[in-house]
Amino acid sequence: MVESEWVLLAYRMPREPSAPRVTMWRKLRRLGAVQVVDGLVALPANPETVEAFGWLADEVIEAGGEAWTWRATGSKQQDRALRQQLRDAVVQEYVALAAEAKGAMDGPQRRTVERLRRTLRDIERRDYVAPKERDEARRALRRVAESLGSVAQEGAR
Repeated sequence: MVESEWVLLAYRMPREPSAPRVTMWRKLRRLGAVQVVDGLVALPANPETVEAFGWLADEVIEAGGEAWTWRATGSKQQDRALRQQLRDAVVQEYVALAAEAKGAMDGPQRRTVERLRRTLRDIERRDYVAPKERDEARRALRRVAESLGSVAQEGAR
């Protein structure tokens, strides 16, 4: 079995002002980073995540904090635990998106479909594990989009 490589970011930021800490938290969330312990986050290592953590480390230092990045491998158990955290985070979002898409079937609107598409793209950007719920969310969104198309065609008749 090939060991998974992870990129890690260890950081510590001053409590005040709080804005840089909040900004950092939001950026880590957008990336889909997994919190290993307080002040240590991880993502599967690829050129994009390594670069992103490098930029974030620079931001922490510019804000008066300390930051280090490195690549690491762990035990099979550690790898499974991190992957499970990644999976759990996106599964909840995919399930919520699929439910919202199904709820929109009654009277789909173009704005709703476009918003759901943007949401799906955002989730997929931080999805490193591709759970089956991703496919279910895609299908639900495709059905509501097709429903919108058929409603538009019926209205044109």
